[in-house]
Amino acid sequence: MTTAREIMTPGAECVGENQTLEEAARKMKDLDVGALPICGEDNRLKGVVTDRDIVVKCLASGGDPRTVKAGELGEGKPVTIGADDSVEEAIATMKEHKVRRLPVIDGHDLVGMVSQADIARSYPEDRVGELVEFISYD
Repeated sequence: MTTAREIMTPGAECVGENQTLEEAARKMKDLDVGALPICGEDNRLKGVVTDRDIVVKCLASGGDPRTVKAGELGEGKPVTIGADDSVEEAIATMKEHKVRRLPVIDGHDLVGMVSQADIARSYPEDRVGELVEFISYD
């Protein structure tokens, strides 16, 4: 059984819940990523902010990314995957919650991120098309 830990991108960097969306966007640019975990003052995961969230939930609604805090976009309990959970469980979680990336948690610690691309790279070549169809959503 392949686990999330085996395929994840390790060393995920957080944006603080009190940092602005402008700071989050700059960090995304510097790291060349489209999503960042949102970490609280208590170092606990509060959610995930995506580049799309910044555009749709802030800019398109007339918000100012220089004043809106990342934590304002962290809605509800974050969707995560355990480091020792299977790839199949990661796929099921992505499909159920309609997300393309999952923070990987070991206990209460954020240890990485797993994306659809990470899963596709680890999947048998003859089943990648099936994988893409399975985790794509309407």
